[in-house]
Amino acid sequence: MNRNVLLLEPNYKNKFPPIGLMKLATYFRMRGDNVVFYKGDLKEFLINDITSDCVAKLSEIDNSINWKLRSDKIASYIKTRKTIFLDQINLGESESMPLLIPWVNYYKDFYHKKKYLEHPKWDWVCVTTLFTFYWDITIETILFAKSLVKDSRHLMVGGVLASLQPKEIEDATGVKPHCGVLLKDGIDEDNEYIIDELPLDYSILDEIDYIYVDSGAFFSYTTRGCIRKCPFCAVPTLEPYFRSYIPLKERIDQTRRLYGDQQNLLLMDNNVLASEELPQIIKDIRSCGFVPGAKYVEPNQYHLAVRNLRLGINDRAYIRKCWKLLQQLNDWKSLNAETRTEIYDVRKQYGLIQHITCTKEAIISTYPYFAKFFEKKYAKQKGRLRYIDFNQGVDARLFNEERVSLLAQISVRPLRIAFDDIKTEAAYVKAIKLSHQHGMKDFSNYLLYNFKDRPEDLYYRMRVNVMLCEKLDVSIYSFPMKYHPIRDEHSHDRDYIGVHWNRKYIRAVQAILNATKGKIGRGVSFFEKAFGANTEEFMELLIMPETFLLFRFFFEHIGYTAKWREAMAALSEDERAEALEIVYKNNFTNIDELTHNEKIRYALSFYKNYRGDIANHNSELYKMKQEYEAQIKSKKD
Repeated sequence: MNRNVLLLEPNYKNKFPPIGLMKLATYFRMRGDNVVFYKGDLKEFLINDITSDCVAKLSEIDNSINWKLRSDKIASYIKTRKTIFLDQINLGESESMPLLIPWVNYYKDFYHKKKYLEHPKWDWVCVTTLFTFYWDITIETILFAKSLVKDSRHLMVGGVLASLQPKEIEDATGVKPHCGVLLKDGIDEDNEYIIDELPLDYSILDEIDYIYVDSGAFFSYTTRGCIRKCPFCAVPTLEPYFRSYIPLKERIDQTRRLYGDQQNLLLMDNNVLASEELPQIIKDIRSCGFVPGAKYVEPNQYHLAVRNLRLGINDRAYIRKCWKLLQQLNDWKSLNAETRTEIYDVRKQYGLIQHITCTKEAIISTYPYFAKFFEKKYAKQKGRLRYIDFNQGVDARLFNEERVSLLAQISVRPLRIAFDDIKTEAAYVKAIKLSHQHGMKDFSNYLLYNFKDRPEDLYYRMRVNVMLCEKLDVSIYSFPMKYHPIRDEHSHDRDYIGVHWNRKYIRAVQAILNATKGKIGRGVSFFEKAFGANTEEFMELLIMPETFLLFRFFFEHIGYTAKWREAMAALSEDERAEALEIVYKNNFTNIDELTHNEKIRYALSFYKNYRGDIANHNSELYKMKQEYEAQIKSKKD
């Protein structure tokens, strides 16, 4: 008997799709189960799911009417209980109306009286987890899942947070999580598959509205684990054993056949250069088409979606994908007004205006009409360069001629080289220079801060990258990344402050990064304006009032920044120490209560939040800002 399987990702923000759930989707489909993936508002999921059951029941009673086309009205009635929506369902059109009304009201009550708790429909529910600071929304999702599964033993909770803090999750939810990667155990006794090595089910990503930033790529691993045991890293817990080779090509080929080609290859290996099988890994990557200069031609997405609908691969996903693609026709500038009107009329006739009323049959029957538009669009493609990204970074300490020459054989961009500790500077610089000698020019890295480092260390590492860009004529995009503990205090929030840091320093770095859009690239003058020409200027920026950092040029122009500097310089050594102790706490709501010293109070007065004044049309600061921007615009013109 086919099982109903629900895969849930908490509704937090994340860049990458849930790879573990994509593997589980493949596994359960191979077993013949009905699989549903969801990420979003949990109440909306319930309403849509109950609406679907209601439509099925109405169709069972009277299949002469396409109740699916009235799903939006049914959902509105279930959600609001307003009779206006009940009237709009037009149950009176059916001769079976006396039988239909009780069932519609049954499903309305099923939602509002929470009868779904008494009659759970899901045989298996799997919840993925991510960062520890997403604790609250993750626990909420697990408890929601627990209420929907028939047997709590068939509720699987896995992923990063689950593996790092299994006891805490069990204490909070009563559910014992699955730790580490997915192997053979944990689901079916007769399972013959290593789930972690199964191809990903990309179709589930089309079941939801959420758009992952880094979608449009093949996601995979060629190794597992890491030879390092860095104290700030979760990998030793998540993947405690280093596996030096996992074959790649067969999984990529299967993804291409089922879900279409993807532009890029994103490998999640934690330390690929540590593998003795690196030559074979590079050979696999090249055999998948990721060689320098290779181009990607996007397959006809509408044709692919309708094909998979016909094959019955994932109706829920491909109905939604076809609907989204049809929605995009509205934005095509190549279509004239008459054609747009005709397209709208066809969509309206077949119930393809709203997703909830779309049917598989309507999409397939209208395919000949809509296909010609998409065929013309996809025929005009010129192709785009495709790249490979070792997204978790590579280890600078393992660089040598042989390994770099292998990396140069694939279209890697950017090459992410870890630079988390100033102590690895020599190895890091050597790795950049060696890569540059082999023709690579695009680099990226995360710069960990707020761990055991000092603010000066962060500045120095950023400057190393900027100067390497200048010297070698390469691009290195640095992304300073604030450290959060993965266990114990503050692991469930973002409030951890490192031993050499304080709240003001943290906020200042974040304010500067807001101006640079979170990254530091090429350009010495830009870097020095943003972060200072030396460590002394950088340390001054860290204690500068936040609004002066956010609107740097404006406050310098009107002289406020200079007045703040004068006020700080006027303090004695003891007064400055007292002032800085207050500044470091970054709380300026009641300045007069923070000190009795008038000189310190004056210096602290510059720390008020000026953003309200800047936005207030009646304030003097607003008028000054408008005049300043007008001057800037006139100079540009």
